[in-house]
Amino acid sequence: MVQTASQSLTLAEFLQLPETKPASEYIDGRIYQKPMPQGEHSVIQTELAPAINSILKSKKIARAFCELRCTFGVRSIVPDISVFTWSKIPRLENGVIANIFSIPPDWIIEILSPNQSQTRVIKNILYCLQYGTQMGWLIDPEEKSVFIYLPDQPTAIYDEPKAQLPVPTFAQDFSLSVENLFNWLLD
Repeated sequence: MVQTASQSLTLAEFLQLPETKPASEYIDGRIYQKPMPQGEHSVIQTELAPAINSILKSKKIARAFCELRCTFGVRSIVPDISVFTWSKIPRLENGVIANIFSIPPDWIIEILSPNQSQTRVIKNILYCLQYGTQMGWLIDPEEKSVFIYLPDQPTAIYDEPKAQLPVPTFAQDFSLSVENLFNWLLD
């Protein structure tokens, strides 16, 4: 859903607005409210973030965050899963993780929901890649496919059940096959 204001809203003004549920994103001067996650989306998100964290967070390599607002450049987006390398996680002086993330994730993972604009999601992934994100995944539960986005490389599609999904270099300890990803929908 697009929310339009009678006059253009700046990013700073958008950030002063109260948060919405589901989250709203600021893209090209407009506010877009993300669709409410449904079953398949929720299952994959609920399983994938802890699976990543069980390998990467425990070794202080990286950490996966669900529905975390990332504001950088001229956009404020809320990826389904944002993975940040350990050294880039914003922290307060006392070591506590900061509330505001003004940098792009190192790895962005989006899960397509019914009635969600695939084009807008892809544009967000490509935007992140322009700002230094190492890899983007777009998971399509309906098609049982994962689209892999890398900077300056063609998009790759993974839909063979036994195929191992590529991960960023920092996440090489984490492995997941297409089959295992979508088997979470059966549990």
